[in-house]
Amino acid sequence: MTDTLPPTRWALGGPRNTGYGERFADLIAQGEDVVGEGRLADAMAARGARILDAGSGMGRIGAYLQACGHQVTAAEPDPDLVAQSRRTFPDLPVVPLEILALTPAALADAGVATEYDLVVCVGNVLTFVAEDTEVAVLSRLGSLLAPGGRILAGFHLQDGPATARRYPPDEFAADVAAAGLRVEQRFGGYDLRPVDDRYAVWVLGRG
Repeated sequence: MTDTLPPTRWALGGPRNTGYGERFADLIAQGEDVVGEGRLADAMAARGARILDAGSGMGRIGAYLQACGHQVTAAEPDPDLVAQSRRTFPDLPVVPLEILALTPAALADAGVATEYDLVVCVGNVLTFVAEDTEVAVLSRLGSLLAPGGRILAGFHLQDGPATARRYPPDEFAADVAAAGLRVEQRFGGYDLRPVDDRYAVWVLGRG
């Protein structure tokens, strides 16, 4: 199935995206705080919740949530980041698929949950999906929610990665509605600061 999917902006970025995993590994080694997204996600979920980290990168957020006692599935298509995640956090299950390939059947085949109490899609993941697939991606994430489940998403509005798209809030909100979801809350950061024009954090639910 994955062979038929359009290339993501991340994949098209190629060498321009190298260094992402190494940068976070260095920050972790230096004792820097790299799990702000995870603290908010943990606060949103009951202990032992089923959480999908969609676009999990090198595994920093998924591993944090797993250490908090949640049942975490990480999903990451970049083979280099999958390898780094498995080296750094060997107990974190990683499904090497992009979001559009995360069907219940594919998840079941991987031996992980097929529905989730919380889907985490942070770190600019939604600005790296393939062109014109944003609604489909949001719809797929929504389809994996358990009853009452929510999505935590976040991305730069300004000064984001060079290979990512700019995703204006009004356009994102329209895509959320088109995907059958609704915006429950919006903030300017994972510390729940007021809305601003630099970064957007969204809590989404089923429409």
